[in-house]
Amino acid sequence: MIAPGPDSLHGRTAIVTGSTRGIGLGIARALAGAGAKVVISSEDADQTERVAAELRADGHEAHAIACDVTDGAALEALVAGTLDRCGGLDILVCNAGITGKAGSWELDDFDRVMAVNLRSMVVLTTLAIPHIAARGGGSVVLMSSLSALRGNGAINAYALAKAGVAQLARNLAVQWGPDNVRVNALAPGLIATPLSEPLMADESFMTRRMQMTPLRRVGTVADVAAACLFLASPGSSFITGQQIAVDGGTSITDGS
Repeated sequence: MIAPGPDSLHGRTAIVTGSTRGIGLGIARALAGAGAKVVISSEDADQTERVAAELRADGHEAHAIACDVTDGAALEALVAGTLDRCGGLDILVCNAGITGKAGSWELDDFDRVMAVNLRSMVVLTTLAIPHIAARGGGSVVLMSSLSALRGNGAINAYALAKAGVAQLARNLAVQWGPDNVRVNALAPGLIATPLSEPLMADESFMTRRMQMTPLRRVGTVADVAAACLFLASPGSSFITGQQIAVDGGTSITDGS
């Protein structure tokens, strides 16, 4: 494996959705640190511009384009704005997502979770990948989840949507591989973010989870960002259609 260098993405342009906090922000910083021009995007215009300004202050090229990923017109504007400001597109990271109500199969909640976590990726990849192909190829990374790899009684719609994300990556990899566009999915396990703080504060949950995690630790945003950077970089040029778990091994053990 070739480790991505500080200029491994020089001259490349990347869109990262849901990139004003947590994993998305970590990915945006990692891509910018490797030399990519990064388009920061979330539905909060003020936060989007704040993060882009922080990256520019650190010497990176960053642009802010606010976008509600459930709005088809906004997704069109995201892609068009990127092309206008950066001249092309090479990397797409679909990270925006919500968990929905725990243990719920309420149809309104189900529809919202599917719209944000899966449908938006279908729409955005349909809009963006032809432009990536027109540049000679590139990389698409879709954010899946450990919950897509096994049954889950708490985040039902979320787990179902994330399993769909993994299949979307496989389908797109087959469709666009001849145009040198690689499409992969990442499946993070328990990652230390503000959203996971309630779980991490639950002693009984953490005892069980660490027993089921061979590396015996919680993942970090940097762990996921590094995996995404690898998939976006030339060093992963023969990897496509894969769902890669970033979970410390949780998915491969029964906890014994």
